[in-house]
Amino acid sequence: MTGGKLSEPTVSQTDVVVEGIRQMIIDGRLRPGSRLPVENDLAAALGVSRTPLREGVRALSMMGILETRRGDGTYVTKLDPAMLLAPLGFVVDLQDGSATPHLHAVRRILETEAAAAAALHISSSKLESAAELLRHNEAELALAEPNHETVIENDIAFHRIIAEAGGNPVLAALVAALGGRTMRDRLRRSISQPGADETAHREHLSILAALTAQDPDRARTRMAAHLFTVEDYLVEHGAADTP
Repeated sequence: MTGGKLSEPTVSQTDVVVEGIRQMIIDGRLRPGSRLPVENDLAAALGVSRTPLREGVRALSMMGILETRRGDGTYVTKLDPAMLLAPLGFVVDLQDGSATPHLHAVRRILETEAAAAAALHISSSKLESAAELLRHNEAELALAEPNHETVIENDIAFHRIIAEAGGNPVLAALVAALGGRTMRDRLRRSISQPGADETAHREHLSILAALTAQDPDRARTRMAAHLFTVEDYLVEHGAADTP
């Protein structure tokens, strides 16, 4: 490299739009549910032409930050964490098998704390919904040839109830974002490891008992023990090679 200053990275006009609207939301000039200024006014305020403005709005719409209503303009969404963090699930799904144990470790860290929070806040209706899912799984596992996908889907729904019951929508959204990748690994274990479904079911029952007793320490410990069994399987058998 010769002498002289390093050149500044080029910022595209689309990036200007994305950053400009982001800053307007942060500053409070645009709030959840607010309608964006008309196209000409917004383009002038951001110092861009209409083409990059539309590209930036499209990008923000794909991220769940904006929504365009035909014939009515473009609005800031409710900025719901579940919607904003949904693209994380896409990123997770693109990871190769080498990342799977790390993803499960993150899931364990999140879900153990979610279980502790749920023990303090879960409602009787959510407890009953969780118990109903486990009853369905018990009936499924009693069949000569249980449907593993049904069992895993109920498993995921059980964990979703717990994550949502803690009252932290960001935590619940992060747990949901990890669900796609971890579902495939749980299904692989369910099919290939005899007794895995039955073991998971017993562990779910113990988690439910801790939640019912409103005992956060037991809920945290039992959730951690449950999720460590999946991690142990991945360490012993290796993670899937494909996303």
